[in-house]
Amino acid sequence: MNYKQATPIQEQAIPYILDGKDLLACAQTGTGKTAAYLIPILDKVAHESNVHTGALILVPTRELAVQIDQQIQGLGYFVGATSIAVYGGNKGPEWDQQKKALTQGADIIIATPGRLIAHLQLGYVSFSDLKHLVLDEADRMLDMGFLGDILKIMSYLPAKRQTLMFSATMPSKINELAKRILQNPEEIRLAVSRPADRIDQQFYLANDEQKLPLLIHLLSQVQSTSMVLFTSRKSTVEPIVRSLRKLGMDAHGISSDSEQADREIVLRNFKNRQFPVLVATDVLSRGIDIDNLSHVVNYDVPRDPEDYVHRIGRTARAESKGTAITFINEQDQKYVLKIERLFEKELEKKSVTKELGLGEAPAFEPKKHRAPAAGGRKRPPGSKEGSGKPSGSRPKRRKPKKEHNNPSQA
Repeated sequence: MNYKQATPIQEQAIPYILDGKDLLACAQTGTGKTAAYLIPILDKVAHESNVHTGALILVPTRELAVQIDQQIQGLGYFVGATSIAVYGGNKGPEWDQQKKALTQGADIIIATPGRLIAHLQLGYVSFSDLKHLVLDEADRMLDMGFLGDILKIMSYLPAKRQTLMFSATMPSKINELAKRILQNPEEIRLAVSRPADRIDQQFYLANDEQKLPLLIHLLSQVQSTSMVLFTSRKSTVEPIVRSLRKLGMDAHGISSDSEQADREIVLRNFKNRQFPVLVATDVLSRGIDIDNLSHVVNYDVPRDPEDYVHRIGRTARAESKGTAITFINEQDQKYVLKIERLFEKELEKKSVTKELGLGEAPAFEPKKHRAPAAGGRKRPPGSKEGSGKPSGSRPKRRKPKKEHNNPSQA
């Protein structure tokens, strides 16, 4: 499969996993986390005699479950390991196929928590031989409200097992879960790196009604495009798709509200270059491999700066180059300040809508979006600076608002 050089997460994780240690690993998306646990687990499965399932991998989304299943088929081609992806949103035949695999025992099960719980409650699933549990994209699963399901699944598993937690970020709730389910774990923490220098990051000030005409203008300057456009709200996916089509661009959308069969078809056709623009929510920002993606567009600025890194990390993969375009309206300016703090530098923001005949762009006013220093009060509108009170530079912390899928639909 042309794996020649281990990535840092693979180099550090594989020896611990082969030694049977529990592991808490933090590394951002695109760093090779999946192979870091699949390669040693496949090696172990090849030497174990499991009557039932030997390894369970829990993931937040259906797309990631399918992708990992495909990677097992590739990496484990000469191992002879059996695997199946267990996820919701599909029809009767898939349920029966999942039931058969869970009853008879595939070597490796990749599952979304909601659907696995549905099978477990019917009483025919046996995890008596289970030796390895992996929580992939653990932070995303907790964001989506899967903590209760994860703990319930644990009650069905043997107490003696190897447990591996892989996460792109390390909020306090990840550490709390790790203390509950890991036994004397090794820890690997690779800092969230800044986006690769190969990504040309462009920031444009624009009101919502200016964004799509501006995007069409920007794309008219390039020859070929394979682009994912991210929006934070599920409700805007279809309106954006319709608007792009009216402007002559072949686009399709995908979100957690889409039917599973439709999601799979759209994603497969996009990967096969059957259309150039995919509009998606953050359901696609983690772990999904799309080769040769030329552009990532942030229709709005992610509220969490690390989500910005994950989104634009979809492009410039495997030493290729890519472009990330981010639109900033007045409401999103406070989130840009968070990205600048993460990168420890000021980002260039362009204002070109007026010269393109699209009207004035919103002015970038960072002082408006910075919170006052501790103990200080906000200045009333129109008052002058220089009162002797420090203005402060730390924006108010707000809980990132993410797309919350219904766990039972996953």
